[in-house]
Amino acid sequence: MTSNLNIIIAGGGRVGFRTAEILADRGHDVTIIERDERTVSNIADEWTATVIEGDATDPDIIEQAGIERADAIAALTGVSGLNLAVCLAAAELAPGIRTVARIDSAVGDAYTRFVDAVLSPERAGARLAANEILGSDVQTLADVTGTLDIMLVRVAEGAPAAGKQLTDVRFPAGTLIVSDDDGQRIARSDTTLSPGRRYVVAVEPDVAEEVMNLMRG
Repeated sequence: MTSNLNIIIAGGGRVGFRTAEILADRGHDVTIIERDERTVSNIADEWTATVIEGDATDPDIIEQAGIERADAIAALTGVSGLNLAVCLAAAELAPGIRTVARIDSAVGDAYTRFVDAVLSPERAGARLAANEILGSDVQTLADVTGTLDIMLVRVAEGAPAAGKQLTDVRFPAGTLIVSDDDGQRIARSDTTLSPGRRYVVAVEPDVAEEVMNLMRG
């Protein structure tokens, strides 16, 4: 996957909304589909991203959310059957789209026959959901105190920072490149950000998008 993805999230509850916030902080375009009028109103009050009120299993609603140009859809409501239906409908309308479903079942992994990734309620934290949506290029490694993220980020070909030494890249304050490209030592000023290699990065939320733009393009 590349940076600046178009992502649809079905379900604007706690997990869905927080996942959307994380993805938006990383520079992605997010659309939330939520059928509860009160929840839609709460999201609209707190956040300016696109919110569509409706049933995400309705093909017309999915199309209204821009499924034809979306890179991924994550169904994160509290209803497993609905989440699976949303992903199946999305895959039918947009073959190739990445699908992630929150499944309330001890055998949830069996559903990977139908979707690209499954989240169980016990694992359905917002950061993990964001990881599953984005694939392997950007992953949050762990929850830490406060809102600071520790992430594993792959440098993309053609990104502004690709091929440059750290001393030559103007990362914003609130960023720390932790690891060298082989993961064997702490990064230094002469560390080169090689395209295709992954680096451990600590980042504050308000500069996460800028950092992603530098490393992912």
